[in-house]
Amino acid sequence: MKLADLIVPEAIIPELCADDRDGVVREMVMALATCLKLGDDVAASVAESVLERERGWSTAFGKGVAIPHAKHSAIQGVVGTIARSSRGVEFRSLDREPVNLIVLILSSPDCADEHLAALERVFRFVREGNFRRFVMQAKDSAEIVSLIAEADELLGG
Repeated sequence: MKLADLIVPEAIIPELCADDRDGVVREMVMALATCLKLGDDVAASVAESVLERERGWSTAFGKGVAIPHAKHSAIQGVVGTIARSSRGVEFRSLDREPVNLIVLILSSPDCADEHLAALERVFRFVREGNFRRFVMQAKDSAEIVSLIAEADELLGG
C-alpha cells in the first residue's frame, strides 16, 4: 500500500484552525467528509467514533505526531488525510509534548487488514525524522502531496 493511495489530497489541511484534540479530529473528519460527499450527520458520527477511540487510548505516540483512526460503516475502503498545526495541539501524547502533525485514517469495519496495513504504512513514514520535518516545512498541500509521492518511492510501496 502506498501512502499516496491512502491520503485524499483535497482533504489535506496545511494549517489547522482547531486548537484542541476534539476540534482537530472534527476538522479533519469534515475535510474528508466533504471530499467523500458524506453529510454533516454522518461526519459527526464518524468524528465521534474517532474521539471515542481517542478517549480510550491516545494515538499520539510522541515526536509531535498523532495517528487518530477509526472504523465506521459510512466509510468505504480505507482513506486518510494529513493536517499540521504550527502551534501544536495537546493530544495526551506519550512524551507529553504537543502534536504538530496528525494523520487521520478511516476505514470500513470490513477492512480490518487494510486498516492495519494503513496504520503500519503511516507509522513507517512518520517515524522518519526527515519526512516529518519536510512535511512541517511544506508551503502548501500540493507540496505535501509531492513529499508523499517522493517518500513512497524512497521507502518502497
